[in-house]
Amino acid sequence: MDDFDDEAGAHPGGPKPYIDRQEQPTRTGLVCPDVRGKSSYHSIEARQAEFEGLAEAIRLDVVFSDVVKVREIRPATYIGAGHVEALATKVKAENIELVLVDAALTPIQQRNLERETGTKVLDRTALILEIFGERAATREGVLQVELAHLNYQKGRLVRSWTHLERQRGSGGTGFMGGPGETQIESDRRQITEHIVLLEDRLEKVKKTRAQQRAQRTRAAIPVVALVGYTNAGKSSLFNRLTGAGVFAEDLLFATLDTTVRKVELPHGREVMLSDTVGFVADLPHDLVAAFRATLEEVVDADIILHVRDIANPDHAAQAQDVLTVLDELGVSSESTPIIEVWNKIDLLEEPGLSLASAAPAGKVLATMPVSAHTGQGIEELLDLVEKSLGEKARTYHVHVPHSAGADIGWLHSHSEVISRDASEKGQDFVVRVDPRHKTAFLERFNGRIELSDL
Repeated sequence: MDDFDDEAGAHPGGPKPYIDRQEQPTRTGLVCPDVRGKSSYHSIEARQAEFEGLAEAIRLDVVFSDVVKVREIRPATYIGAGHVEALATKVKAENIELVLVDAALTPIQQRNLERETGTKVLDRTALILEIFGERAATREGVLQVELAHLNYQKGRLVRSWTHLERQRGSGGTGFMGGPGETQIESDRRQITEHIVLLEDRLEKVKKTRAQQRAQRTRAAIPVVALVGYTNAGKSSLFNRLTGAGVFAEDLLFATLDTTVRKVELPHGREVMLSDTVGFVADLPHDLVAAFRATLEEVVDADIILHVRDIANPDHAAQAQDVLTVLDELGVSSESTPIIEVWNKIDLLEEPGLSLASAAPAGKVLATMPVSAHTGQGIEELLDLVEKSLGEKARTYHVHVPHSAGADIGWLHSHSEVISRDASEKGQDFVVRVDPRHKTAFLERFNGRIELSDL
Protein backbone atom coordinates (compact mmCIF):
# COMPACT_ATOMS: atom_id res chain seq x y z
CA MET A 1 0.00 0.00 0.00
CA ASP A 2 2.77 2.43 0.87
CA ASP A 3 4.50 1.91 -2.48
CA PHE A 4 1.26 2.71 -4.30
CA ASP A 5 0.52 5.76 -2.17
CA ASP A 6 3.95 7.24 -2.75
CA GLU A 7 3.89 6.62 -6.49
CA ALA A 8 0.34 7.53 -7.45
CA GLY A 9 -0.29 10.28 -4.94
CA ALA A 10 -3.51 8.66 -3.72
CA HIS A 11 -2.94 8.54 -0.01
CA PRO A 12 -6.03 7.68 2.05
CA GLY A 13 -5.40 10.72 4.23
CA GLY A 14 -5.22 13.02 1.22
CA PRO A 15 -2.75 13.67 -1.58
CA LYS A 16 0.88 14.11 -0.69
CA PRO A 17 2.87 17.11 -1.89
CA TYR A 18 5.10 16.55 -4.86
CA ILE A 19 8.57 17.98 -5.31
CA ASP A 20 9.36 19.64 -8.59
CA ARG A 21 12.75 18.25 -9.51
CA GLN A 22 12.58 19.73 -12.99
CA GLU A 23 14.21 23.15 -13.31
CA GLN A 24 13.14 23.68 -16.92
CA PRO A 25 9.58 23.30 -18.33
CA THR A 26 8.94 19.99 -20.04
CA ARG A 27 9.72 20.09 -23.78
CA THR A 28 6.40 19.14 -25.33
CA GLY A 29 5.03 18.38 -28.78
CA LEU A 30 1.31 18.71 -29.58
CA VAL A 31 -0.53 16.53 -32.08
CA CYS A 32 -4.02 17.65 -33.15
CA PRO A 33 -5.73 14.93 -35.22
CA ASP A 34 -8.15 16.18 -37.86
CA VAL A 35 -10.32 13.11 -38.33
CA ARG A 36 -12.23 12.95 -41.59
CA GLY A 37 -15.98 12.73 -41.05
CA LYS A 38 -15.83 13.43 -37.32
CA SER A 39 -18.49 16.02 -36.52
CA SER A 40 -17.47 19.03 -34.47
CA TYR A 41 -18.82 22.52 -33.89
CA HIS A 42 -15.22 23.76 -33.82
CA SER A 43 -12.89 24.40 -36.73
CA ILE A 44 -9.58 22.56 -36.65
CA GLU A 45 -7.85 25.94 -36.16
CA ALA A 46 -9.96 26.68 -33.10
CA ARG A 47 -9.38 23.20 -31.70
CA GLN A 48 -5.65 23.53 -32.18
CA ALA A 49 -5.59 26.96 -30.51
CA GLU A 50 -7.55 25.62 -27.54
CA PHE A 51 -5.27 22.59 -27.17
CA GLU A 52 -2.26 24.91 -27.14
CA GLY A 53 -4.01 26.95 -24.44
CA LEU A 54 -4.57 23.81 -22.38
CA ALA A 55 -0.85 22.99 -22.60
CA GLU A 56 0.10 26.53 -21.66
CA ALA A 57 -2.22 26.36 -18.64
CA ILE A 58 0.36 24.13 -16.90
CA ARG A 59 3.34 26.02 -18.31
CA LEU A 60 4.71 23.37 -20.64
CA ASP A 61 7.37 24.34 -23.17
CA VAL A 62 5.45 23.72 -26.40
CA VAL A 63 8.14 23.09 -29.03
CA PHE A 64 5.77 22.22 -31.87
CA SER A 65 2.04 21.98 -32.54
CA ASP A 66 1.02 19.95 -35.61
CA VAL A 67 -2.34 19.23 -37.19
CA VAL A 68 -2.41 15.64 -38.49
CA LYS A 69 -4.93 14.56 -41.11
CA VAL A 70 -6.52 11.24 -40.15
CA ARG A 71 -8.57 9.43 -42.79
CA GLU A 72 -9.44 6.58 -40.46
CA ILE A 73 -8.68 6.09 -36.77
CA ARG A 74 -6.15 3.27 -36.33
CA PRO A 75 -6.92 0.89 -33.42
CA ALA A 76 -3.21 0.51 -32.65
CA THR A 77 -1.94 4.10 -32.82
CA TYR A 78 -4.95 6.36 -33.61
CA ILE A 79 -2.94 8.16 -36.35
CA GLY A 80 -1.49 6.47 -39.44
CA ALA A 81 1.89 4.71 -39.63
CA GLY A 82 3.43 7.49 -41.72
CA HIS A 83 2.44 10.13 -39.21
CA VAL A 84 3.78 8.00 -36.36
CA GLU A 85 7.12 7.66 -38.11
CA ALA A 86 7.32 11.40 -38.80
CA LEU A 87 6.39 12.12 -35.18
CA ALA A 88 9.10 9.80 -33.88
CA THR A 89 11.70 11.56 -36.04
CA LYS A 90 10.60 14.96 -34.78
CA VAL A 91 10.59 13.82 -31.15
CA LYS A 92 14.17 12.65 -31.44
CA ALA A 93 15.39 15.72 -33.34
CA GLU A 94 13.76 18.18 -30.90
CA ASN A 95 14.54 16.25 -27.69
CA ILE A 96 10.84 16.07 -26.87
CA GLU A 97 10.04 14.71 -23.41
CA LEU A 98 6.25 14.62 -23.72
CA VAL A 99 3.77 14.29 -26.60
CA LEU A 100 0.17 15.39 -26.05
CA VAL A 101 -2.51 14.12 -28.42
CA ASP A 102 -5.79 16.03 -28.75
CA ALA A 103 -7.94 12.90 -28.67
CA ALA A 104 -9.17 10.25 -26.26
CA LEU A 105 -6.57 7.50 -26.64
CA THR A 106 -7.12 3.92 -25.57
CA PRO A 107 -4.45 2.43 -23.28
CA ILE A 108 -3.17 0.35 -26.23
CA GLN A 109 -2.90 3.41 -28.49
CA GLN A 110 -1.09 5.33 -25.79
CA ARG A 111 1.45 2.57 -25.11
CA ASN A 112 2.08 1.89 -28.79
CA LEU A 113 2.73 5.56 -29.47
CA GLU A 114 5.11 5.68 -26.51
CA ARG A 115 7.00 2.68 -27.84
CA GLU A 116 7.23 4.09 -31.37
CA THR A 117 8.24 7.62 -30.35
CA GLY A 118 10.40 6.71 -27.37
CA THR A 119 8.79 9.31 -25.12
CA LYS A 120 5.82 9.79 -22.81
CA VAL A 121 2.44 10.20 -24.56
CA LEU A 122 -0.74 11.49 -22.94
CA ASP A 123 -4.16 12.31 -24.36
CA ARG A 124 -6.59 15.21 -23.96
CA THR A 125 -8.29 13.69 -20.92
CA ALA A 126 -5.01 13.25 -19.04
CA LEU A 127 -4.02 16.85 -19.81
CA ILE A 128 -7.32 18.21 -18.50
CA LEU A 129 -6.96 16.07 -15.39
CA GLU A 130 -3.49 17.50 -14.79
CA ILE A 131 -4.83 21.05 -15.10
CA PHE A 132 -7.67 20.29 -12.72
CA GLY A 133 -5.19 18.73 -10.30
CA GLU A 134 -3.13 21.90 -10.30
CA ARG A 135 -6.13 24.24 -9.95
CA ALA A 136 -8.08 22.49 -7.19
CA ALA A 137 -7.82 24.68 -4.10
CA THR A 138 -10.40 23.35 -1.63
CA ARG A 139 -10.63 19.93 -0.02
CA GLU A 140 -13.79 19.27 -2.04
CA GLY A 141 -12.07 20.19 -5.29
CA VAL A 142 -9.11 17.94 -4.48
CA LEU A 143 -11.45 15.02 -3.76
CA GLN A 144 -13.34 15.54 -7.01
CA VAL A 145 -10.20 15.69 -9.13
CA GLU A 146 -8.59 12.75 -7.36
CA LEU A 147 -11.68 10.62 -7.95
CA ALA A 148 -11.74 11.54 -11.63
CA HIS A 149 -8.15 10.63 -12.34
CA LEU A 150 -8.23 7.46 -10.26
CA ASN A 151 -11.14 6.31 -12.43
CA TYR A 152 -9.12 7.27 -15.50
CA GLN A 153 -5.92 5.49 -14.48
CA LYS A 154 -7.70 2.40 -13.14
CA GLY A 155 -7.84 0.87 -16.62
CA ARG A 156 -4.34 1.99 -17.56
CA LEU A 157 -1.90 1.53 -14.68
CA VAL A 158 0.92 2.97 -16.73
CA ARG A 159 4.16 4.34 -15.35
CA SER A 160 4.20 7.69 -13.59
CA TRP A 161 4.21 10.98 -15.38
CA THR A 162 7.32 11.76 -13.40
CA HIS A 163 8.48 14.76 -15.39
CA LEU A 164 5.32 16.66 -14.48
CA GLU A 165 5.63 16.15 -10.74
CA ARG A 166 5.53 19.48 -8.97
CA GLN A 167 5.20 20.97 -5.51
CA ARG A 168 1.48 21.25 -4.84
CA GLY A 169 1.29 22.10 -1.16
CA SER A 170 -1.44 20.59 0.96
CA GLY A 171 -4.36 21.31 -1.36
CA GLY A 172 -3.51 20.06 -4.82
CA THR A 173 -3.19 16.86 -6.76
CA GLY A 174 -1.91 16.03 -10.20
CA PHE A 175 -2.30 13.26 -12.70
CA MET A 176 0.56 10.89 -11.90
CA GLY A 177 -0.43 7.85 -13.90
CA GLY A 178 -0.33 4.45 -12.17
CA PRO A 179 2.31 2.39 -10.42
CA GLY A 180 4.66 -0.22 -11.88
CA GLU A 181 3.33 -3.21 -13.70
CA THR A 182 4.77 -5.85 -11.35
CA GLN A 183 1.90 -5.33 -8.90
CA ILE A 184 -0.91 -4.42 -11.31
CA GLU A 185 -3.64 -6.53 -9.74
CA SER A 186 -2.76 -5.40 -6.25
CA ASP A 187 -2.66 -1.79 -7.36
CA ARG A 188 -5.95 -2.06 -9.21
CA ARG A 189 -7.57 -3.36 -6.04
CA GLN A 190 -6.07 -0.52 -4.02
CA ILE A 191 -7.31 2.04 -6.56
CA THR A 192 -10.80 0.54 -6.42
CA GLU A 193 -10.80 0.70 -2.61
CA HIS A 194 -9.65 4.32 -2.69
CA ILE A 195 -12.34 5.21 -5.26
CA VAL A 196 -14.98 3.84 -2.88
CA LEU A 197 -13.50 5.93 -0.08
CA LEU A 198 -13.54 9.11 -2.19
CA GLU A 199 -17.10 8.48 -3.38
CA ASP A 200 -18.17 8.16 0.24
CA ARG A 201 -16.51 11.47 1.13
CA LEU A 202 -18.07 13.21 -1.87
CA GLU A 203 -21.47 11.82 -0.92
CA LYS A 204 -21.10 13.65 2.39
CA VAL A 205 -20.20 16.81 0.44
CA LYS A 206 -23.34 16.32 -1.64
CA LYS A 207 -25.48 16.05 1.50
CA THR A 208 -23.89 19.20 2.95
CA ARG A 209 -24.58 21.12 -0.25
CA ALA A 210 -28.16 19.83 -0.27
CA GLN A 211 -28.62 21.12 3.28
CA GLN A 212 -27.24 24.51 2.28
CA ARG A 213 -29.58 24.68 -0.70
CA ALA A 214 -32.50 23.70 1.52
CA GLN A 215 -31.66 26.58 3.86
CA ARG A 216 -31.65 29.00 0.93
CA THR A 217 -34.97 27.56 -0.26
CA ARG A 218 -36.52 28.06 3.16
CA ALA A 219 -35.25 31.62 3.15
CA ALA A 220 -36.86 32.08 -0.30
CA ILE A 221 -33.60 33.43 -1.73
CA PRO A 222 -33.44 32.76 -5.49
CA VAL A 223 -30.27 31.19 -6.90
CA VAL A 224 -28.61 32.59 -10.03
CA ALA A 225 -25.92 30.31 -11.48
CA LEU A 226 -23.09 31.38 -13.77
CA VAL A 227 -22.12 28.83 -16.41
CA GLY A 228 -19.97 29.09 -19.49
CA TYR A 229 -17.02 27.87 -21.48
CA THR A 230 -13.71 28.00 -19.65
CA ASN A 231 -12.07 31.43 -19.80
CA ALA A 232 -15.33 33.13 -20.85
CA GLY A 233 -14.96 35.51 -17.92
CA LYS A 234 -17.35 33.97 -15.38
CA SER A 235 -15.15 34.67 -12.36
CA SER A 236 -14.43 38.22 -13.50
CA LEU A 237 -18.17 38.79 -13.86
CA PHE A 238 -18.76 37.16 -10.47
CA ASN A 239 -16.22 39.51 -8.89
CA ARG A 240 -17.79 42.51 -10.61
CA LEU A 241 -21.28 41.59 -9.39
CA THR A 242 -20.33 40.61 -5.83
CA GLY A 243 -17.11 42.42 -4.99
CA ALA A 244 -15.60 39.03 -4.13
CA GLY A 245 -11.94 38.19 -4.71
CA VAL A 246 -12.39 34.94 -6.62
CA PHE A 247 -9.28 33.97 -8.58
CA ALA A 248 -9.72 35.23 -12.14
CA GLU A 249 -6.93 35.00 -14.68
CA ASP A 250 -6.60 34.64 -18.45
CA LEU A 251 -6.10 30.88 -18.12
CA LEU A 252 -8.20 27.87 -19.02
CA PHE A 253 -9.87 26.43 -15.90
CA ALA A 254 -8.73 29.29 -13.64
CA THR A 255 -11.67 28.44 -11.34
CA LEU A 256 -12.65 24.95 -10.20
CA ASP A 257 -14.29 25.43 -6.83
CA THR A 258 -17.86 26.70 -6.74
CA THR A 259 -18.28 29.96 -4.85
CA VAL A 260 -21.64 31.34 -3.69
CA ARG A 261 -22.19 34.97 -2.65
CA LYS A 262 -25.24 37.08 -1.86
CA VAL A 263 -26.01 39.89 -4.31
CA GLU A 264 -28.51 42.71 -3.85
CA LEU A 265 -30.50 43.61 -6.95
CA PRO A 266 -31.34 47.26 -7.81
CA HIS A 267 -34.62 47.34 -5.85
CA GLY A 268 -33.32 45.53 -2.79
CA ARG A 269 -34.17 41.92 -3.57
CA GLU A 270 -31.38 39.48 -2.69
CA VAL A 271 -30.18 36.51 -4.75
CA MET A 272 -27.45 33.94 -4.26
CA LEU A 273 -24.96 34.07 -7.15
CA SER A 274 -23.05 30.84 -7.83
CA ASP A 275 -19.81 30.66 -9.86
CA THR A 276 -19.07 27.21 -11.29
CA VAL A 277 -16.32 25.31 -13.07
CA GLY A 278 -15.86 26.20 -16.73
CA PHE A 279 -16.90 23.79 -19.45
CA VAL A 280 -14.80 22.72 -22.42
CA ALA A 281 -15.22 20.66 -25.58
CA ASP A 282 -15.05 16.91 -24.89
CA LEU A 283 -15.01 17.42 -21.12
CA PRO A 284 -14.15 13.97 -19.69
CA HIS A 285 -17.23 12.15 -18.39
CA ASP A 286 -15.36 11.17 -15.23
CA LEU A 287 -14.89 14.87 -14.47
CA VAL A 288 -18.54 15.70 -15.09
CA ALA A 289 -19.50 12.84 -12.78
CA ALA A 290 -16.99 13.84 -10.11
CA PHE A 291 -18.12 17.48 -10.17
CA ARG A 292 -21.81 16.63 -10.17
CA ALA A 293 -22.18 17.58 -6.49
CA THR A 294 -20.79 21.01 -7.34
CA LEU A 295 -22.77 21.38 -10.55
CA GLU A 296 -26.04 20.65 -8.75
CA GLU A 297 -25.95 24.36 -7.90
CA VAL A 298 -26.78 24.81 -11.60
CA VAL A 299 -29.47 22.12 -11.59
CA ASP A 300 -31.35 23.85 -8.74
CA ALA A 301 -30.87 27.43 -10.00
CA ASP A 302 -33.84 29.74 -10.59
CA ILE A 303 -32.02 31.50 -13.44
CA ILE A 304 -28.88 30.53 -15.36
CA LEU A 305 -26.52 33.19 -16.71
CA HIS A 306 -24.70 31.62 -19.65
CA VAL A 307 -21.53 33.70 -20.01
CA ARG A 308 -20.09 33.80 -23.53
CA ASP A 309 -16.78 35.31 -24.63
CA ILE A 310 -18.33 37.18 -27.52
CA ALA A 311 -14.89 38.39 -28.65
CA ASN A 312 -13.71 34.82 -29.27
CA PRO A 313 -14.17 33.83 -32.94
CA ASP A 314 -15.20 30.37 -31.75
CA HIS A 315 -17.87 31.58 -29.31
CA ALA A 316 -20.81 29.97 -31.15
CA ALA A 317 -19.23 26.50 -31.00
CA GLN A 318 -18.24 27.04 -27.37
CA ALA A 319 -21.85 27.89 -26.52
CA GLN A 320 -23.01 24.60 -28.05
CA ASP A 321 -20.51 22.70 -25.88
CA VAL A 322 -21.95 24.39 -22.79
CA LEU A 323 -25.47 23.37 -23.78
CA THR A 324 -24.24 19.79 -24.26
CA VAL A 325 -22.94 19.63 -20.69
CA LEU A 326 -26.10 21.28 -19.33
CA ASP A 327 -28.15 18.68 -21.16
CA GLU A 328 -26.01 15.94 -19.58
CA LEU A 329 -26.90 17.45 -16.20
CA GLY A 330 -30.60 17.45 -17.10
CA VAL A 331 -30.83 21.24 -17.45
CA SER A 332 -32.52 22.98 -20.38
CA SER A 333 -34.19 26.29 -21.16
CA GLU A 334 -37.51 24.49 -20.71
CA SER A 335 -36.71 23.71 -17.08
CA THR A 336 -34.68 26.80 -16.16
CA PRO A 337 -34.71 30.27 -17.77
CA ILE A 338 -31.36 31.08 -19.40
CA ILE A 339 -29.99 34.58 -19.96
CA GLU A 340 -27.00 34.77 -22.28
CA VAL A 341 -24.39 37.25 -21.06
CA TRP A 342 -22.26 38.35 -24.00
CA ASN A 343 -19.05 39.24 -22.19
CA LYS A 344 -15.84 41.01 -23.28
CA ILE A 345 -17.53 43.54 -25.56
CA ASP A 346 -14.64 45.88 -24.72
CA LEU A 347 -12.42 43.63 -26.87
CA LEU A 348 -14.58 43.94 -30.00
CA GLU A 349 -13.18 46.12 -32.76
CA GLU A 350 -16.65 46.85 -34.16
CA PRO A 351 -19.09 46.13 -31.29
CA GLY A 352 -22.24 47.07 -33.19
CA LEU A 353 -21.46 44.85 -36.16
CA SER A 354 -20.20 41.93 -34.05
CA LEU A 355 -23.22 41.93 -31.73
CA ALA A 356 -25.64 42.25 -34.62
CA SER A 357 -24.19 39.15 -36.25
CA ALA A 358 -24.20 37.09 -33.02
CA ALA A 359 -27.09 34.78 -32.19
CA PRO A 360 -28.17 33.05 -28.98
CA ALA A 361 -27.49 29.32 -28.62
CA GLY A 362 -30.88 27.72 -28.40
CA LYS A 363 -33.89 29.18 -26.65
CA VAL A 364 -32.98 31.90 -24.17
CA LEU A 365 -34.91 34.37 -22.04
CA ALA A 366 -32.78 37.31 -23.22
CA THR A 367 -29.26 38.35 -24.20
CA MET A 368 -27.22 41.08 -22.50
CA PRO A 369 -23.88 42.47 -23.80
CA VAL A 370 -21.50 43.37 -20.96
CA SER A 371 -17.87 43.88 -20.06
CA ALA A 372 -16.87 42.42 -16.71
CA HIS A 373 -13.59 44.30 -17.14
CA THR A 374 -15.01 47.83 -17.58
CA GLY A 375 -18.41 47.37 -15.92
CA GLN A 376 -20.35 48.23 -19.06
CA GLY A 377 -23.81 46.66 -19.06
CA ILE A 378 -23.59 45.35 -15.47
CA GLU A 379 -26.43 47.50 -14.08
CA GLU A 380 -28.61 46.54 -17.04
CA LEU A 381 -27.83 42.88 -16.37
CA LEU A 382 -28.90 43.17 -12.73
CA ASP A 383 -32.11 44.91 -13.80
CA LEU A 384 -32.80 42.09 -16.25
CA VAL A 385 -32.24 39.42 -13.57
CA GLU A 386 -34.57 41.24 -11.19
CA LYS A 387 -37.24 41.65 -13.87
CA SER A 388 -36.94 37.99 -14.87
CA LEU A 389 -37.35 36.81 -11.28
CA GLY A 390 -40.32 39.13 -10.86
CA GLU A 391 -42.02 37.70 -13.93
CA LYS A 392 -41.67 34.21 -12.51
CA ALA A 393 -43.10 35.11 -9.10
CA ARG A 394 -46.69 36.13 -8.29
CA THR A 395 -47.75 38.48 -5.53
CA TYR A 396 -50.71 37.72 -3.24
CA HIS A 397 -52.72 39.17 -0.37
CA VAL A 398 -53.02 36.61 2.43
CA HIS A 399 -55.09 36.73 5.63
CA VAL A 400 -53.75 34.74 8.58
CA PRO A 401 -55.82 34.52 11.80
CA HIS A 402 -54.08 34.87 15.16
CA SER A 403 -54.65 31.17 15.84
CA ALA A 404 -52.55 30.10 12.82
CA GLY A 405 -49.05 31.00 13.99
CA ALA A 406 -47.50 28.17 11.98
CA ASP A 407 -48.82 29.76 8.77
CA ILE A 408 -46.96 32.98 9.58
CA GLY A 409 -43.75 31.00 9.96
CA TRP A 410 -44.42 29.23 6.66
CA LEU A 411 -44.83 32.53 4.82
CA HIS A 412 -41.55 33.86 6.18
CA SER A 413 -39.77 30.61 5.22
CA HIS A 414 -41.21 30.08 1.75
CA SER A 415 -42.09 33.51 0.37
CA GLU A 416 -40.87 37.08 0.29
CA VAL A 417 -42.94 39.12 2.75
CA ILE A 418 -43.47 42.55 1.22
CA SER A 419 -45.78 44.02 3.89
CA ARG A 420 -47.76 43.02 6.96
CA ASP A 421 -50.73 44.73 8.68
CA ALA A 422 -52.18 43.58 12.02
CA SER A 423 -55.90 43.72 12.91
CA GLU A 424 -58.24 42.29 15.52
CA LYS A 425 -58.99 39.27 13.31
CA GLY A 426 -55.38 38.47 12.51
CA GLN A 427 -52.65 39.64 10.12
CA ASP A 428 -52.84 40.59 6.46
CA PHE A 429 -49.73 39.90 4.38
CA VAL A 430 -48.62 40.86 0.92
CA VAL A 431 -46.17 38.16 -0.23
CA ARG A 432 -44.28 37.26 -3.39
CA VAL A 433 -44.22 33.53 -4.14
CA ASP A 434 -41.76 31.84 -6.51
CA PRO A 435 -43.11 29.10 -8.82
CA ARG A 436 -41.33 26.33 -6.90
CA HIS A 437 -43.52 27.12 -3.82
CA LYS A 438 -46.73 28.08 -5.64
CA THR A 439 -48.51 24.71 -5.39
CA ALA A 440 -47.82 24.32 -1.66
CA PHE A 441 -48.82 27.95 -1.08
CA LEU A 442 -52.16 27.63 -2.88
CA GLU A 443 -52.99 24.40 -1.05
CA ARG A 444 -52.09 25.77 2.38
CA PHE A 445 -53.87 29.11 2.07
CA ASN A 446 -56.82 28.07 -0.10
CA GLY A 447 -59.74 30.48 0.46
CA ARG A 448 -57.62 33.11 2.21
CA ILE A 449 -55.71 34.61 -0.72
CA GLU A 450 -56.17 36.92 -3.66
CA LEU A 451 -53.78 38.19 -6.31
CA SER A 452 -52.10 41.52 -5.65
CA ASP A 453 -51.45 44.24 -8.23
CA LEU A 454 -47.94 44.80 -6.81
